[in-house]
Amino acid sequence: MNLLDRVLCEKRTYTRQFATHQHEYGQFLFPLEGSLDIKTEGQEINLNTDYCFYLPPHLGHDYRSRDRNEFLILDIPTHYLPEHTENMYIHLDNQWSAIRYLLLEEAKNSDTPSSLVNLVRYVVGKLQTSNPASIDYIHNHFKESIKLETLAAIEHYHPVYYSAWFKKRTGKSVKHYIAELRMQEAKNLLVSTSWSMSKISEELGFENSSSFTRWFGNSEGVAPQKYRILNNG
Repeated sequence: MNLLDRVLCEKRTYTRQFATHQHEYGQFLFPLEGSLDIKTEGQEINLNTDYCFYLPPHLGHDYRSRDRNEFLILDIPTHYLPEHTENMYIHLDNQWSAIRYLLLEEAKNSDTPSSLVNLVRYVVGKLQTSNPASIDYIHNHFKESIKLETLAAIEHYHPVYYSAWFKKRTGKSVKHYIAELRMQEAKNLLVSTSWSMSKISEELGFENSSSFTRWFGNSEGVAPQKYRILNNG
């Protein structure tokens, strides 16, 4: 079988010297020990054991490790991947940590390649439904003031590059994306609670109820009090 058609899951180590290349396949890097410096267009990260990183096919990158290291590497042929994937810096939550464990077990056992293929299909599906770390941050903190620089730093992008990347990925600007989340939550609170305008405005991070009422009215063309009446039957 052509190597480009074969799923490969194995442990590797890296040297201190920067190397540059790209792959004909997708690749996941799971740090097991140490860290790896990776540079791609617009992005510089130090990948440690709290994260994993996905490199899509044909993405040029520089890499090196400055400490003792060991990585679990998963090479995925393109026929297992959707037509387009993007590099993704992923926090190892419980699910991704479990994926790393299962891949480690598969790497020890080459007698059941079908099991690895099934796991790869699951990983690819998970990749497609996972949010980048900065978008997860927005969903967890949209009620607070969020700086563009904070989001860019999470992805290790320059803020200007991050803005373009975010618009390409979501079809919206960061400001518009956050405003939509706040509006969804505002409507939910108006309909599902009896909270006062002051309490709702405080919950959503507004300085006062007047600011909230003005923002809601300008966005929806109706005052929040009237929206509540109209949508409570």
